[in-house]
Amino acid sequence: MQKAILISLAELPSDPLWLGRQPCPVIAYGEGESQSADVIVADLSAAKILEQRINTWPIAAMTLVQVLRTSELLPVAQALDVESMAYAALQGGAEFRAWQVAHTAEAMPLQEAGDALLLNRDGAMLEAILNRVSSRNAISVEMRDAWLEALQLLEADESITELRFRAKGSCFSVGGELREFGSAPDTATAHWVRTVHSPARMLAALSARLRFDVHGACIGSGIELPAFAGHVAAHKKSFFQLPELQLGLIPGAGGTVSMARRIGRQRVAWMVLAGRRINAQTALAWGLIDEILDR
Repeated sequence: MQKAILISLAELPSDPLWLGRQPCPVIAYGEGESQSADVIVADLSAAKILEQRINTWPIAAMTLVQVLRTSELLPVAQALDVESMAYAALQGGAEFRAWQVAHTAEAMPLQEAGDALLLNRDGAMLEAILNRVSSRNAISVEMRDAWLEALQLLEADESITELRFRAKGSCFSVGGELREFGSAPDTATAHWVRTVHSPARMLAALSARLRFDVHGACIGSGIELPAFAGHVAAHKKSFFQLPELQLGLIPGAGGTVSMARRIGRQRVAWMVLAGRRINAQTALAWGLIDEILDR
């Protein structure tokens, strides 16, 4: 089975339907632009680095580009459905199971005192502060449910003109609580939970009234969810990363939708397939964030 196609930009077919017929990631190299590739990198050596990672997790890599190709053609709600179903399929696969086996000994942390999300209102502005410093504000079930409550309040109260998220501690969020991954009874139930309880749909619907001020590490859902907002400001030393491939997964908190609509599917694919960080300056240039903060 061919796991990746490496091809120079000059050799890419011009047929707009060609990419959709390819069963694996298409990595183009060279200077220029084309919609007939999943990722474009500078040269063949950079393409081969991506190929090595694709060869390690070929099913997750294939699924990622299939979702990105499809979701850019769909409204947000339907694109989120596609992402969740693909994520559920990967949770039942060998690549994710291998990651689970390697991490089965990790115990859940002790629950911190106080609310996971602190809410403060100042006139028409509602502030939501992530308050799980010891877990680096991981998006656990507890944290997810607290986000939903804050968003439901925003939806119900039209006198709130802005809901602004920020976080305590060294970083905004390291993403999903890994020790909860795969804890649903089965992958179908996990898909149902993401459909009914994920903050992504409400974030997308309420984006015009949402602002995120992020800092430090913004990993996985720690950037996938903020990317839905109408305005994202980041401290100048923030960084952003999508590490899901090495779990045998794809972004599952809405990132294939929110981030692709900000920076394009090719850059999202590169972030996942490469697994590399980007800094705040790159994020601003790409449009992943809207402002850099000195403070």
